[in-house]
Amino acid sequence: MQVLVLNSGSSSLKFQLFSMPEETIICSGQIERIGFEDAIFKFKTNVDSIEYITPVANHKQGLELVAEQLLDENTGVIKSPDDISIVGHRVVHGGKFFSNTTVITAEVKDKIKALSSLAPLHNPPNLEGIEVAEEIFKNAKQVAVFDTAFHQSIPERAYKYAIPNEYLEKHHIRLYGFHGTSHKYVSEKANEYLEKPDSKIITIHLGNGCSMTAIKNGKSIDHTLGFSPVSGLIMGTRSGDVDPAIIFHLAERHGFKLKDINNMLQKQSGMLGLTGFSDLREIQQEAQKGNKNCILALEMNAYRIKKYIGSYAAIMNGLDAIVFTAGIGENSDVMRKRVCTDLEYLGINLDDAKNSIRSNNIREINTDNSPVKILVIPTNEELEIAKQSVALFEN
Repeated sequence: MQVLVLNSGSSSLKFQLFSMPEETIICSGQIERIGFEDAIFKFKTNVDSIEYITPVANHKQGLELVAEQLLDENTGVIKSPDDISIVGHRVVHGGKFFSNTTVITAEVKDKIKALSSLAPLHNPPNLEGIEVAEEIFKNAKQVAVFDTAFHQSIPERAYKYAIPNEYLEKHHIRLYGFHGTSHKYVSEKANEYLEKPDSKIITIHLGNGCSMTAIKNGKSIDHTLGFSPVSGLIMGTRSGDVDPAIIFHLAERHGFKLKDINNMLQKQSGMLGLTGFSDLREIQQEAQKGNKNCILALEMNAYRIKKYIGSYAAIMNGLDAIVFTAGIGENSDVMRKRVCTDLEYLGINLDDAKNSIRSNNIREINTDNSPVKILVIPTNEELEIAKQSVALFEN
């Protein structure tokens, strides 16, 4: 069967078409910089590679562009929308409703929509992708795979906030965690590589959205993103950790509306707020030119990651490996070096020469005598989603 996987990020749309259960990639591609006039469309098969710049206003328009390419008379890979058996969708926030992969129904869509306030950069485009896919691929089974599912193993002492108990019991306010599909995939690959299923690993997912997970014996036991995907690390446009009193100070003393503060923390903060750029490639280029704001932002970004490495090494009482993944984690030797510098006390020793090598394979970038492995593992959320989607109909 042919399974199309759609992975909508806050400013991107990745897609892959698989022949399952062989796990053969028929085509793959992505749209970067959604919401900008210079969005980048990429499409690749065994015989064609297409890339061009075009305005893409939103995720709906992006998905329509993907469908148009899949069906293209000359370079497409399907003759009819009915060639697609399953469409697997990444959905960021499942809240208390979803801890497993599920077939999409009207009720499921209503719940995804209801959770949009908790993941305003993600659930709306996720839902938009579902609704457009339903229109285009009318006979395909639509499946949702939730980012929050992998983190269901986090213990109560880690997921519960120190606020009155009723807020958890009545309103389900707790840490949920995100990027679970990616953290699950790369941690399993790391355990295979280490040949140690009971390992202690920190996975570091660095893209426009960023997160880290402490993984012990293959299970997520803590995570940097919490009730919504805005806490923890400094991200492309999201602030990461801030003192919550700042919100009330801005509202009460300076007259800001709550929706404007939320918009500021979600869409105007992070690297964008610090530098004017949300794309790390531009920030690194500006830093090389001596831009002080960009230099400081890179320092702050790495500093925050280091704090969580130390924290998670402590709660696991040891560390076997750290794993870099996702767009920045896989491709930015600059960020990896900044993160790993001065962590020798924890047994983390970076090899600069290995770090500078670009590859699509799993690789070590630590020195030969480093007690802790430093791994770069390309994530494949799309394959993980395809496998889970197919398994849903095999059981």
